Amino acid sequence: MNHYEVNFIIDPVLSGDEIKSTASTYESLLKDQGCSIVHVQAMGLKQLAYPINKKSSGIYYCVEFTAATGAVISKTELSLRRDERIMRFLTVKLDKYGVKYNEDRRSGKITAYRKKEAKKKTYDTGAPVVKDELVAKVPEVVTPVIVAPEVIVPVVVAPEVIIPEVVAPAIVTPEVIIPAVVASAIVASEVIIPDEEAPEIIASDVIIPDEAAPIIVNEEE
Repeated sequence: MNHYEVNFIIDPVLSGDEIKSTASTYESLLKDQGCSIVHVQAMGLKQLAYPINKKSSGIYYCVEFTAATGAVISKTELSLRRDERIMRFLTVKLDKYGVKYNEDRRSGKITAYRKKEAKKKTYDTGAPVVKDELVAKVPEVVTPVIVAPEVIVPVVVAPEVIIPEVVAPAIVTPEVIIPAVVASAIVASEVIIPDEEAPEIIASDVIIPDEAAPIIVNEEE
C-alpha cells in the first residue's frame, strides 16, 4: 500500500460547522475511492506566508491515507481545485521515513506534537486536562559554566637601545720639529796678541837742536 498525505487550507471566513463539513467531505471522497484514512489532523488557524485571495490566514487540515494506486490522487485534486472554499492544497507521497515520523509524532515521541494535542483537547472539551495525560518532559537544567576569559597580558618588549660606542678621538700630537740649535762653530781667528813687552824703539836720526842757537825764521814768505 502507498501512503499519501493531502494538506489543504480552508477559507477562514467560514463558520466552524462549515469548516468541519468541508474537511469531512474530502474524507468521505477518499473512502469512496477505496482509500483507508490513517489520521486526520486539524491544525487550526495559521498565518499565511503571503496573502491569498486578500486573506492573510487560513484553516489548515492534513489527511493521511493509504491507497493501492495513485489513481485516486487526480480525482481528489480535481475536486479540491474546483472547491471555492479551498484556498490551497498539496498532495505528498510518503516514504518509509515520512510514515515513521508521523507515527512517532502521534505516539508522543515528538514532544512538540504532544503539547499541541493536549492544548487542543483543553479547547475542545473546556475541562481542565488531567496531569496524567500530559507527560511533560522537564528539560534538564544545565548550569552554564562561566569560563573567565583568558586575559592576555601584552608583553611589553623594551626597544633595544643601541648605545653608540664612544670612540675617544685619537689626539695626534703634532710633530713639533724643534730646530736643532747648531752651535755656531766659533772659529777662533788668529788673534795676534801684542807682546806686552815694551815696543822696540828704533832710534832714528834725530837732530836735537842746540839750545843756544836761535831759530832762524825765513821772513820772505
